[in-house]
Amino acid sequence: MQAQLTTTTLDEETARAEVYGLLAALFYAPPAAELHGKLQVAVTQAPSAGALLEHSWGELVASARQYSLPDICREYDALFGGVGKPEVYLFGSHYLSGFLNEKPLAALRTDLAGLGLARDAAMSETEDHVAYLCEIMRYLIAGEDAGVANLTRQREFFSRHVQPWFHAMCEAVMQHPKARFYAVLAAFTQAFVSIEAQGFDMLD
Repeated sequence: MQAQLTTTTLDEETARAEVYGLLAALFYAPPAAELHGKLQVAVTQAPSAGALLEHSWGELVASARQYSLPDICREYDALFGGVGKPEVYLFGSHYLSGFLNEKPLAALRTDLAGLGLARDAAMSETEDHVAYLCEIMRYLIAGEDAGVANLTRQREFFSRHVQPWFHAMCEAVMQHPKARFYAVLAAFTQAFVSIEAQGFDMLD
């Protein structure tokens, strides 16, 4: 996971895709034992001094080392699982409209169709789940179809479906009294999304 701290032009796109992939995995479900183990031994020192995300990434790795896999699984279920209303929502429609399955989800589905993408039938959550959106961003960065996987498409999707609500979701996680590992993950996510927003702004 060292690439996640790399700031050279050569590795930047790989690093961004890896971070989105990691966020998708950790927000969709508690980490598998393999992923938890990789986080615990991940490199925390950036290849170059002052690299972006170094501090928040180091905090995330330290948190993975501090909390056992059963602890993290219980925390995930306490925050995002359970029957009925979760403690913290991970769906964009909730933060954008106050309700689930509202107009923001319909707009998202329209844009996904325009990209030639659709939800996998095996996925139980709606498309506005944070993990799904992170996976879409990963695809727009690392996909092989240059007509879809390009900076213009990334910027459009990010500005419409990621930037408007990820900050509020992360704040909700960080402020929840039961959040430990996921509070640190939310802080890392906020830092990463802020850097993404700055990068897209520089395209002007």
